Amino acid sequence: MTSTVDLLAYIPSPPQGVWYVGPVALRAYALFIILGIIVAIVWGDRRWVARGGEKGTVLDIAIWAVPFGLIGGRLYHVLTDWPAYFGENGQPLDALKVWQGGLGIWGAVFLGGIGAWIGCRRRGIPVSALGDAIAPGILLAQAIGRIGNYFNQELYGRETTVPWGLEIFERVNSSGQLDQLAGVSNGEVIRVVHPTFLYEAVWNVLIVILLVLVDRRFKIGHGRLFALYVAGYCLGRFVVELMRDDFAYEIAGIRVNTFTSGIVFFAALAYFFLAKKGREDPADLKSKNYVAAVAAGEAGVAAPGTDTDSAKADAKVTDAKASEAKAAGSDAAGSEVTGSDASEASDSPAASDESSDAVKLSKKDKP
Repeated sequence: MTSTVDLLAYIPSPPQGVWYVGPVALRAYALFIILGIIVAIVWGDRRWVARGGEKGTVLDIAIWAVPFGLIGGRLYHVLTDWPAYFGENGQPLDALKVWQGGLGIWGAVFLGGIGAWIGCRRRGIPVSALGDAIAPGILLAQAIGRIGNYFNQELYGRETTVPWGLEIFERVNSSGQLDQLAGVSNGEVIRVVHPTFLYEAVWNVLIVILLVLVDRRFKIGHGRLFALYVAGYCLGRFVVELMRDDFAYEIAGIRVNTFTSGIVFFAALAYFFLAKKGREDPADLKSKNYVAAVAAGEAGVAAPGTDTDSAKADAKVTDAKASEAKAAGSDAAGSEVTGSDASEASDSPAASDESSDAVKLSKKDKP
C-alpha cells in the first residue's frame, strides 16, 4: 500500500548547476544573483519615484552599492570559513572564486550600505530614505538568489524523513571524478536533507509582503522600513541556522551566523523604535543637481552662451522703454526751457518799457 510519504516523494536536486557554451560556463548561481539584482533595482526605482524621488536614482546608486556588496559578501564568507581557504589543505586562491558560491549577506549589506552612502552623498539625497525604498526589493533579491543555492546543492540542513526532504545527488565531472559543484548527477542519492535554503526563501517572501503592507498602512520612513527588513530577515535566519549541520566557523560550539543574526536583530529592532517617526518630505528626496536646475529655472537664468527667444524679447522691451524714457526726458527739458524764457522775458526791463510806451500812446490817441 502506498504511503503519504511515497505520494509526496522527496524534492530532487537539479542534475547540474553549470552548463558550458563552448569555453563559457553558465552558472545558475551567478544567473540568479544577477536576476535578483535586476529585480531589486527596477522595483526599488519605482518605489523611489513613488516617494517623490527622481527616476534612475536607484540605478545610479547601485553602481556603487553592488560592487561594494559583492566584495563585502565574499569577505564575510571567507572570514567565517577561514580554515577552508587558509587552513590545513586549504586553497587560498579559491577565496577569489565568487562564481563557486559563498556570499555572506551580513558583509554584503554592510559594505553595500557604505557604497550606497557614497552614492547618496554624491547625489545629495538621504541614504535612509533610499534604504526604505529598496528594502523589499533587496529581500526579494535574496529569495531569488537562494534558488542558486538549490542548483549548487548547498546551504541545506540536517538529514530528515519529512515528505518535502531534499535529495542530494552525487555529481561527477567528465573524467568520472567527484565534483559536487560543477559536475553532473550520476543518479545516486547521497542523503535526504531539510531544504533550508527553501525555508529561507519562503520566509523572505513573507517578510517582503509584510514590508509592503506596513509601508502602505503606516507610511514609515527615515530608515525604519529598512530596519524592519533587517530584523525580519535576521529572525528567520536565526531559526534556519539552527537547522543546518554543514561546516561553518563556530564560537563556543555555536555557528557564528547564529550569533550575528541575534546581534543584528536586536540592533535593527532598537533603531526601528528609536528612529524619527513619519516619512521624509518628497522635496528632500531630490538630488542637488535637480534642485539647482529648478532654482536656476525659477531665476530665469539662461544657459551660458545661449540666446533664448524670451531673453531677446525682454531685451527689446527694455530698449523700447529706454527710448521712450529718453524722448520723454527731452520733451520735458524743452518745455522747461520755454517756460523759463517766457518768464525771464516778462520780467526784463525792456519788456517793462515797451509796456509803458504802449500805455502812453494809447492815452495820446484819445480825443
